[in-house]
Amino acid sequence: MISFLAALCLGLALAASAGLRAFMPLLAAAVAARLGWTSLGEPFQWLQETPALMALSVAVVLEVAGDKVPALDHALDLLQAPVRTAAGALACVAVVTPEAPVWATALLGLVAGGAALSVHATKSFVRLGSTAATAGVANPIVSLLEDVACLVVTALSLLLWVFAGLIALLALVWMVVGVRKLRRLRRAAPAGAACPTREPA
Repeated sequence: MISFLAALCLGLALAASAGLRAFMPLLAAAVAARLGWTSLGEPFQWLQETPALMALSVAVVLEVAGDKVPALDHALDLLQAPVRTAAGALACVAVVTPEAPVWATALLGLVAGGAALSVHATKSFVRLGSTAATAGVANPIVSLLEDVACLVVTALSLLLWVFAGLIALLALVWMVVGVRKLRRLRRAAPAGAACPTREPA
């Protein structure tokens, strides 16, 4: 039971980290599996093979570097929304698969993808605020803080399953809050559109 709970917490924590950087948590999980610190499901053993490790390393460098360019970071955020969602689901499923049945793994992949997307959406809004407030000057600093946050959360989650559980809980709560806000906006939009406008006297 503890083993499954630890894997579940780790998977969701990695998914949340993927909302900041798509490939860093995947690379960390793959390296940890290669070193024997954690295990990956049979269908995901390829992640710890040398070609995959090299490809993930290059992807991490490109993602981190590209996110430091003020004009490029917003485009990357837009393009990487599905990438980070998928990376979060993959990272989570890869570490939980040895401990969960197929149906539970598929459901967990959907939840993990949602958690990654909610973190990514928050990151994007913060970056837009930084751009509006500083004309993009502070964006590289914000990006560096995101790098550090992703690295620290990923590393501590791999080392301490209790910390991973805390991150997983926060990610799930944040995802639920985001879904509720989205539902409120969808309900409010038709009502706002239907309000008659007063003619000027």
